[in-house]
Amino acid sequence: MYIGIMSGTSLDGIDMVAASFSDQSVTLHHQAEFPFPETLKEKLIALSQGAPVTLEEIGTIDHFLGKTYAEAVNRFLTENTLKSEDITAIGCHGQTVFHKPTGPMPFTMQLGDANIIAALTGITTVADFRRKDMALGGQGAPLVPAFHQFLFDTDSTTKVVLNIGGIANISVLAPNQSVVGYDTGPGNMLMDSWISEHQGKPYDKDGAWAASGAVNPALLNQMLSEGYFAQPAPKSTGRELFHRGWLEAQLNAFSQPVSPEDVQATLLAFTVQSIANDVARYGQGELLVCGGGARNRALMKGLQVALPDWQVMTTDDKGVNGDSLEALAFGWLAHQALEGKPGNLPDVTGACRPCRLGAIYYPD
Repeated sequence: MYIGIMSGTSLDGIDMVAASFSDQSVTLHHQAEFPFPETLKEKLIALSQGAPVTLEEIGTIDHFLGKTYAEAVNRFLTENTLKSEDITAIGCHGQTVFHKPTGPMPFTMQLGDANIIAALTGITTVADFRRKDMALGGQGAPLVPAFHQFLFDTDSTTKVVLNIGGIANISVLAPNQSVVGYDTGPGNMLMDSWISEHQGKPYDKDGAWAASGAVNPALLNQMLSEGYFAQPAPKSTGRELFHRGWLEAQLNAFSQPVSPEDVQATLLAFTVQSIANDVARYGQGELLVCGGGARNRALMKGLQVALPDWQVMTTDDKGVNGDSLEALAFGWLAHQALEGKPGNLPDVTGACRPCRLGAIYYPD
């Protein structure tokens, strides 16, 4: 049995699963979500948005986060009557605070000291999944398409697995074709930031506040002119581009004031349209949605309207809990690492070859 841990760009909590893997199947045994300590969440958001920071502060956050993950694992074990001996390994993605896959010195940074996780839980821990792929010329992202391929048969129907977290990404599974996968752009991130500022809420439940406003077409088109959308895959992005400052710059450049609720409506339409523009390229089929955005009714309705040739559903409809899918993926990647098997798809990331991903940290 493996534990998978994922905390994404939305910073809404730590998703955790316990699962077993074979060459053909995955069995989910337990799942849970744990909140970040508020002080840690504030530090992570500030860091990922480019706030000035010292090396001492980075080291402190790295330690604090590793300890937080470890404490969550130990609580998870207790709540599910498990012992450390029951777990082969932990797969922990860590928290991405910067991701720059292009340029002369590409790099990615995930915090959460895996030495601390291994030491405090007594369980072998696999972490640092992205940098080997980048060392081989890849983007180091997205990594979940390999797991999506493992989970969902393509049979005769094209399936696009859409994860809507802080950032949205797709995996295109078409019959007799290589897997395609990349980040489409913002998911919940900008909407969460805007409603937090104006309504004091962490997210827009069911898109209700967005539904109370009206989309501003001119502002939407301005946002969609962002250069990232014209870039060819492989590509990946994150909070280092689509952060609160990016939104502020868009609003400042716009020629007229827009009410807060209309901005929220436009941000929801921005997420929908940036996703739909990419999905529509692959013809028709099934769009399987997971992540927090799958629980946003207005967002799901928008996708169905924007993609009439696609059957829009959640991964739950295929028997895979959408809230736990990414944590499952990193449990699976830990399994792949310990089995000595590749975890990346070069056609997706741009790496020169398949490789085993992740560094292994032993508890002794």
